[in-house]
Amino acid sequence: MDILLIGLNYKTAPVEIREKFAFTDDSTSRALHLLSQTKSIVECVILGTCNRTEIYVVCDQLHTGRFYSRNFLADWFGVEKETFQDHLYIKENVDAIEHLFRVTCGLDSMVMGETQILGQVRDAFLLAQEQKVTGTVFNTLFKQAITLAKRAHTETGINENAVSVSYAAIELGKKIFGSFEGKHVLIIGAGKMSELTAKHLHANGSSRVTVANRTLERARALAAKFHGDACTMEQLPQALLAADIVISSTGATGYVVTPEQLKPILRQRKNRPLFMIDIAVPRDLDPGLHELDNVYLYDIDDLEGIVASNLAERSKEAERIEEMIREEVAAFTTWYQTLGVVPLIAALREKAFAIHGDAMRKIENKLPNLTERELHVIRKHTKGIINQLLHDPVVRLKELAAGKSGEEVLELFATIFALEEIVERNQQEAAWANEKQRQVVREQALAPRIGD
Repeated sequence: MDILLIGLNYKTAPVEIREKFAFTDDSTSRALHLLSQTKSIVECVILGTCNRTEIYVVCDQLHTGRFYSRNFLADWFGVEKETFQDHLYIKENVDAIEHLFRVTCGLDSMVMGETQILGQVRDAFLLAQEQKVTGTVFNTLFKQAITLAKRAHTETGINENAVSVSYAAIELGKKIFGSFEGKHVLIIGAGKMSELTAKHLHANGSSRVTVANRTLERARALAAKFHGDACTMEQLPQALLAADIVISSTGATGYVVTPEQLKPILRQRKNRPLFMIDIAVPRDLDPGLHELDNVYLYDIDDLEGIVASNLAERSKEAERIEEMIREEVAAFTTWYQTLGVVPLIAALREKAFAIHGDAMRKIENKLPNLTERELHVIRKHTKGIINQLLHDPVVRLKELAAGKSGEEVLELFATIFALEEIVERNQQEAAWANEKQRQVVREQALAPRIGD
C-alpha cells in the first residue's frame, strides 16, 4: 500500500484554474464515495479550500493510483486533463506525509502560520471518516497531523505576529488603545487597502465608521459596508475632531492633512490620542504630524517594516515546527512500515495454534484417561512453549520491517514460515467485509428520504 497526494494550490495554479476544481459542501460526500470506489483506491480524503484542492489516497499501486486519481479530477469537474496537468503536484509516501503535516500546521498557507487550515483539514478528515472511506492508515495519519498542528500552535508563536499591512495596523493600534471597543474610524479616500484595514478594525470592536471623499457618492457606497456615515473633504475638520483612528488612502498629489490644519482641532480634542495610518503613495498625511502631542502617525513603510520583522519572527518559529514535523514524519513512517507485520504475526500465530490444536487432539486420542485438569495443564504449558518460541522472531521482525529493506524482510519471513496462503485468505476476507460495509453505506446514501 502507498500514500499518494494529488493537488493544486495558489502556488501552482491561478484562481481561474483553482475555481474550476472547487468542491461544494454538498458534493464532497458524493465525490468521496465515487473516489473510494475507483480502481486502486483503498482510502481517501478530499481537502478543498479557496487556496487549494488536494486528494489524499491510499492506493494498492502508485502508478494506477496516479492515473485514476487524475482521471477522477478530470471526470468530476468535466475538465480535460491536458488543461490542468501542468498545475498539479504529486507527492508520494514520505513526501505526501510531510506535505500534509506542513499544510495542517499552516506552513504551506498564503499567510504563514494561519490557523484556519487546521479546522479545514479536521473537517475534511471527519467527513471522510463519517462516509466510511478512511481506514487504518488515514485514521492514524490525519489524527496525528491534527494533533501535531495543535501542539505547534500551542508551543510556538507562529501565529502571534501580524504578517499583513492591515493586521500590522491593528497590532499598532492595540498598543495605543489597548482595545478598539467603541473607537471611531475615519477613512479618508476610498482605497482598497483603507477598506480592508477598516474591516479589520470594525471586526475588532470599532463601533463607528465615517468615510470622507471628494466624491460623496463613493464615500456613501463605502460607508454603507460598515453602516457608517459619509462626508465631503470640506467636512474633514469636523470628522477629524470626532475620530480616534484615521486611515488615509487618496490619489491626492499633496498632503491632505497638515500640522497647521490639525493643531486647532487637537486643542478641541482635549488630549484624546489620534492614531493615523497613511497608506497612500505619495503620502496623504504630512510627516510633521508625528511631532504633535497625542498624534501617532504611521506610513506604509512603517507598517511594511513591522510586517517584515514579524515575518522573520514567524520564520524562526516555523523552523521549530519543521523540526517537530521531521520527528512526526519519522514516527509515522516507522509505524506505517510495520503495518505489514500485523497480518504476518496474526498468520504466524494462527498457524502455530492450529498446529497446537492438532497436537492436543492427538494427545487426547492417545491418552484417553487423562483428566480435564491434566489436559488443562498440558494445554497451558505447550501454549507457553509456543509463545516463547514466537516471541523473539516477532520482535526481530518488527525491528527489521522498520528498516530500508522492510518489504523484502516481510516477504522472506512469510516464505520461511509458509504463511502466504493464510495471509492471502485473511486479506480476501477483510476486503470482502470492507466491501460489504461500503455497500451498506452506499445503499443508505442512495435510499429515498422520508418526505422525498
